[in-house]
Amino acid sequence: MGMYDAIKNFAEQFAYQPVIENRRYFRSIRKYIVAGMGGSNLAAGLIKIWNPYLDVVLHRDYELPVLAEKELRNAFVIAISYSGNTEETISSFNQAMEKKLPLAAVATGGTLLELARRHKVPYIQLPDIHIQPRMALGFSAKALLAFMNQKNGLEEIDELADALKPVAYELAGKKLAQRLIHKIPVIYASAANEALAYIWKIKLNETGKIPAFYNVVPELNHNEMTGFDVRSSTKSLSSNFYFIFLKEGDDHPKILKRMKVLGRLYKRRGLPAETVKLRDHTKFYKIFSTTLLADWTAYYLAREYGVDPEHVPMVEEFKRLIT
Repeated sequence: MGMYDAIKNFAEQFAYQPVIENRRYFRSIRKYIVAGMGGSNLAAGLIKIWNPYLDVVLHRDYELPVLAEKELRNAFVIAISYSGNTEETISSFNQAMEKKLPLAAVATGGTLLELARRHKVPYIQLPDIHIQPRMALGFSAKALLAFMNQKNGLEEIDELADALKPVAYELAGKKLAQRLIHKIPVIYASAANEALAYIWKIKLNETGKIPAFYNVVPELNHNEMTGFDVRSSTKSLSSNFYFIFLKEGDDHPKILKRMKVLGRLYKRRGLPAETVKLRDHTKFYKIFSTTLLADWTAYYLAREYGVDPEHVPMVEEFKRLIT
């Protein structure tokens, strides 16, 4: 499936019903370690936005996070890799096996599912519709919600199969892409919505093939913004940046004020800045409508620059060099 169709048909992923295999070995626990890399581990951050009270640790590294042994023992490790062949994630799976920790796997196939079947570990096999991991957020989110036993979340996210209309965001994404030509996007959000800002960055990097960065308010008000206090001697360094504020009505009033004031300060210094408002609806609707805008923006940027919006040849080249 090409990138255009992957975006246009994205809402169909929410009709998918995950099935937990080896369920008799499955037990739900209150603390979760989601081990995965790149696009495979984006959905976990979105689930934390949906319910910030869930105790979820995102692990993007080899083996397991450095936690007290007692804390590890009381955690449920979910190893997620869209391909099933990500070496860091397999490393996490193997260490969890060695420590005899509660463990599950999520993948379309590959080594990860082979290990899960061999060791009778609970797993969910994702549909393989030939898309990039970053485009499988719906599948990944539903699988994680199933393992976390979040029935309310599954009910809410199921509604998006009909309610979410990806093409409704295409024109806005195309127009934003036009404004971003020859610019380096910097995405800002509240700390509560950090995962969304991160996903925007990732989509622009992988799909658009451009540099992009992100940060969170209020922390950036204590450091990063001073790097854009433009002077004649530094103007050439700042001239290519374009700031996008992801703003939600539920953000703390002081966060909203900080975003508004910072946008003004940047504009006074000749730096372009604009706001993307998260739409009022259910939490998951807000989340995924925002990621869709990022998808369309990145897709049309790739078109403008004449690059492949789907594949990531530099990642594949890197993998070959470290093998």
